[in-house]
Amino acid sequence: MSETWPQRLLADGFGRTAESLPAIVDGLSVDDLLWRPYDGANSIAWILWHIARMEDAQIAPLAGTDQVWVRDGWVDRFELPYSASAMGYGQSAEEVAAFRLEDPKLLTGYYQAVHEATIELVDSLSEDDLARVVDEHWDPPVTAAVRLVSIVDDAAQHIGQAAYVKGLLPLR
Repeated sequence: MSETWPQRLLADGFGRTAESLPAIVDGLSVDDLLWRPYDGANSIAWILWHIARMEDAQIAPLAGTDQVWVRDGWVDRFELPYSASAMGYGQSAEEVAAFRLEDPKLLTGYYQAVHEATIELVDSLSEDDLARVVDEHWDPPVTAAVRLVSIVDDAAQHIGQAAYVKGLLPLR
């Protein structure tokens, strides 16, 4: 299938997260990644994990596949004290504080695997696929295109949050 302008646009949007996420991790220690500016705040590591989880959890149903998190064993590699279905939505401050990380490469590796699954989906979509309604619980109903743009928007907001916390590190 030849690439369409919506595919190029979506690939660019998701590509920006794929470039930004490792750039935030670069040069940071595990302690830096887990630091929270105050009790109840999110750490850089938790925010980046959440970006990958929310993208994975929303892309998989669109692609008709299992989530990379479980399918490729990332859930076992992270060894988090959460259920396998956890992705950060609705987690308490205590649950966020329980986030642990042994190796920063887990964050970048997991996101890279999710990004590859995302681009594989984006590359396969026709304009009819993008127009398909995927959630009728909203008015108007959500199409695949709208869902994909929402994922890009959510990731962009969270990348900004992680970058902000990284900027606070010298002040701790």
